[in-house]
Amino acid sequence: MGAESSLPGQVWSRERRTPRRPALTVERIVEVCVAISDAEGLEALSMRRVAADLGTGTTSLYRHVAGRDELIELMIDAVLGGDADPPLTGDWHADLATMARGQRAARLSHPWLCAVLASRPALGPNSLRKMEHALATAGELTSDITLAADIVALIGDYVAGAVSRELSEREAQRRTGLTEEQWRSSMAPYIHKVVTSGAYPQFARRVVEARDRSFDEQFECGLACLLRGIAARASG
Repeated sequence: MGAESSLPGQVWSRERRTPRRPALTVERIVEVCVAISDAEGLEALSMRRVAADLGTGTTSLYRHVAGRDELIELMIDAVLGGDADPPLTGDWHADLATMARGQRAARLSHPWLCAVLASRPALGPNSLRKMEHALATAGELTSDITLAADIVALIGDYVAGAVSRELSEREAQRRTGLTEEQWRSSMAPYIHKVVTSGAYPQFARRVVEARDRSFDEQFECGLACLLRGIAARASG
């Protein structure tokens, strides 16, 4: 990618240089990176592309950031810092639900977050603030910090899985040019044969009897089940 990459943690301890061009700041660079990634995915993000969108040379970028990995760390923190944390109400159920919905909204607005937050945690100032708030929210239910951390991780995993399904449908629509309703219509003759064959009775019941839920409804149903399970674990 050009300049030598740095360790992720170094991005938060490095002293920033005063920009030679006032318009070219770390904040402006990150803003462009987020816009590129939101529109085209992380695969479109490169130092050369960012420089082109900013109308500058690649070398100029390296005066501000060490490379693409550092840019992604900065992007994560900028996106997570976009919204203020809602005040805790003392109702752990409501507060955990609010936290989960906020995480879902952020990942749907910035689909690339799902990939970069899938492994090691981000540790920028906004990321740490989010983590602190999440642990405090879980702390309304339990004083066991290990269990609180497990609850936060579990909710994060649920949100990531639910969002992944929703984004997969978006991608399928983009790839095929068919909405979900159009796809269902195209598959109807085949599904009819499967249902009437009698070979898959439970699937047939699902097709005939079950009500199709929106992604919002599916998310809320799963979240309610998850929170009930968390309550049972915390009281057990």
